[in-house]
Amino acid sequence: MRRPKQPSLPEVHASVAVQRSSTFWRRLFTFTGPAFLVSVGYMDPGNWATDLAAGSRYGYRLLWVILLSNLLAIHLQTLAVRLGLVTRRDLAQACRDHYPLPIVWMLWIICEVAIAACDLAEVLGAAIALRLLFGIPLLWGVIITAFDVLLLLALQSYGVRKIEAVIVSMVATIGACFAVEMFLSRPEVGPIFRGLAPGWLHGGQLYIAIGIIGATVMPHNLYLHSALVQSRAVERTQLGLREGARFNFFDSVIALNGAFLVNAAILVLAAATFYRSGHHEVASLEDAHSLLEPLLGTVLAPIVFAVALLASGQSSTITGTLAGQIVVEGFVALRMRPWLRRLLTRLIAIVPAVLVILWAGDHGADALLIFSQVILSLQLPFAVVPLVHFTNDRRKMGVFVTPLWGRILAWIVAGLIIALNVKLVAETLWTGFAEGNLVVLWVMLPATIVLTPLIAWMTVEPLWRSWRERRRMYVPTPELPALETTLPRHYQRIALALEATPRDAGILAGVIPLVRAAGADLILIHVVESATARYVGEIVDDEEARHDADYLDRVAARLRAAGLSCSTHMGAGDPSEEIARIAEQEHADLIVAGTHGHRWLGDLFHGSTVSDLRHTTTIPVLTLRTLPPAAAAQTAPATGT
Repeated sequence: MRRPKQPSLPEVHASVAVQRSSTFWRRLFTFTGPAFLVSVGYMDPGNWATDLAAGSRYGYRLLWVILLSNLLAIHLQTLAVRLGLVTRRDLAQACRDHYPLPIVWMLWIICEVAIAACDLAEVLGAAIALRLLFGIPLLWGVIITAFDVLLLLALQSYGVRKIEAVIVSMVATIGACFAVEMFLSRPEVGPIFRGLAPGWLHGGQLYIAIGIIGATVMPHNLYLHSALVQSRAVERTQLGLREGARFNFFDSVIALNGAFLVNAAILVLAAATFYRSGHHEVASLEDAHSLLEPLLGTVLAPIVFAVALLASGQSSTITGTLAGQIVVEGFVALRMRPWLRRLLTRLIAIVPAVLVILWAGDHGADALLIFSQVILSLQLPFAVVPLVHFTNDRRKMGVFVTPLWGRILAWIVAGLIIALNVKLVAETLWTGFAEGNLVVLWVMLPATIVLTPLIAWMTVEPLWRSWRERRRMYVPTPELPALETTLPRHYQRIALALEATPRDAGILAGVIPLVRAAGADLILIHVVESATARYVGEIVDDEEARHDADYLDRVAARLRAAGLSCSTHMGAGDPSEEIARIAEQEHADLIVAGTHGHRWLGDLFHGSTVSDLRHTTTIPVLTLRTLPPAAAAQTAPATGT
């Protein structure tokens, strides 16, 4: 049976009321929250290492890179907000609606690996903070962090605002801690402002800059933000959606600029403390913690640093678990109890961390943090490219489609991020080959070989889809053959799925004689697969839907002229689900569908409707090999209708 579309994060979907009659500031407060949950991903422990390395090696000179990465993040998060608000689908659900099922499963696996890698860095950061503060072994710190997050996520049952309040308090704690660090380190104001001016990057500066941008723009934040904005019960009018987009933009600017100040403060602290004292190779969290007390002359500095690290790791793991829930529900529509779903997403991150610590000891944590950032680099294009495509598609976004200048900027941002991440991955592969690293040889190299053609196809897929839809506008009505054969008499209502392509002539050549022999009623079905149809369903009224309806009526008219009884039914969305729904609704005894004639990569890129249809309905399915028009004509006898 057809499954209804589930909202994103159903426990909190549209749970926050929006009062349009209230004041500006009260409405802004109502919308404030989702971006703060997202912002913790931009100042998680994975970012700390790159910021510390930049400040200790190059002083204040790379501050402008942090500012640039923040501007890129604001633009991408704004696109994610608009996608969630307008389409009422998060990025994972939008991918599931748009791409063939094999592609969806591949994207889900890639995304799960990336979220596990990101969550891994956050869990390790919180565990390191627990060891710095209380001397707890790293392994026990990982376990404590895992169950601690599950307790905090229990607040979700009391409403999303409770989770947002917890996260905002942790972000405030991080900000307060670094305000204290700024006071203790007393940085120079002049060099800070000079560091905000862009400059040329070369050598080690370029490598650190790539790390900063790659670690700042987190792919799971795009899935998370597009879901969280749907927690507000925005009025589904053009005015209401515009207001929601505007207030969410304010929320993003405030929250992400707060994340920028934290990242900048980490770099400034490293520059004012380590670079100024000649310690130019400080990159690990524990090295930074151990040097703060002797360099600043107070025991308060390392304590405040560890508290900020704990708040950063703990808040990031909360949002990482929420992102994992969104990805599971969005890509594969996996339904399970909320506590079990959170436990599953938590274990995906905890198990690798525990195994590495048991295998490599505490010293393996730093290497694991670095490797997790490389995995994120591999996944980032698979979130950015669909997001840019979807928000540039007028059929999905309507009047809220990204304007031309925004599209150009979005592709510049996507191109820059992809280019920098490709460089990072290429350098990692080169270094791994030189050192004989087995992880690179057996994991990263095969993954790169598989993922490169996939992202290339995803980039050009809209052009291919547009060409295919334009070509379908000129499909002629197929001629009807006259063949004599037999079909069991108990098949009195036969549902025939047509593609509205020239190959329909082949399926008609095979089914018309069977219908005549059985004296059955024919139910013509066609499913509109356009992007608009997948979002609005049966009420779709775009150019493709009108063309296909006219095509179906012309085929029915010719069949009736030939003395056959038939009716027409249009569906919209997923072909297998719609064909099954209409056939069951019309009490069909048999479904007849054509095969595409492709296998393996063909099914990967075009989908396999018949295979899915067999698992969607209990009605028997007869599969006929569709033939090109010329071949179908040869099967027809000289006389016939």
